[in-house]
Amino acid sequence: MGKEEIRQHVLETANRRYATKKYDPQRHISPEDWHTILEVGRLSPSSFGYEPWKFILINSPQVKKGIRPFAWGAANSLDGADKLLLILARTDVTYDSDYVRHLVADVKHHQYSPESKPSQAFKHFQEDDLGIRNDQELFEWASKQTYIAMANMMTAAAELGIDSCPIEGFNYAQMNNYLSKRRVIDLQHWRVSVMVSFGYRDQPIKPKVRQPLMAIYEELN
Repeated sequence: MGKEEIRQHVLETANRRYATKKYDPQRHISPEDWHTILEVGRLSPSSFGYEPWKFILINSPQVKKGIRPFAWGAANSLDGADKLLLILARTDVTYDSDYVRHLVADVKHHQYSPESKPSQAFKHFQEDDLGIRNDQELFEWASKQTYIAMANMMTAAAELGIDSCPIEGFNYAQMNNYLSKRRVIDLQHWRVSVMVSFGYRDQPIKPKVRQPLMAIYEELN
């Protein structure tokens, strides 16, 4: 495949990706395709490589029924999508947290010290560059990272001929409270960032309507 063909394929994938509102409940994603989508999420980039996310697939009919009253934006996905995925963001990613210590020492196999140059660089980044001052701002920073993973997963799905829909239409406090009461999440470490559904559409794709490139792009020379 030549460069021009690759460029064309990339744009076709972007045009195929559509926020699906109606799914075919009779069609199911193969285990192999689903694993590929999850792997793309896992391999996504994150700030300082600290992966502040967790993916939870909702299979339970009881949980789907339980969240329906306050997850209005997920109604169509609850009715037809093959996969409904919760994406959580960590609330405790700081230079001296147990999580960062674990990630650096046990996952990345580097020496960890809160006084090390990398740890202090991360501290400076969060506290001085980003100006994070409280737990809410810390969560919001982590939540931004989850959107990178979600976008990559949706693009991978489109490449596989699978449809998707990002979902922010739910009451966050009620969702977190519900999941906490069911012991799905520990609010000391996790909160819901966003949801996304996957499956096969039962509706035509409408042509994308976007602002022209010249309206959203400029060069500083």
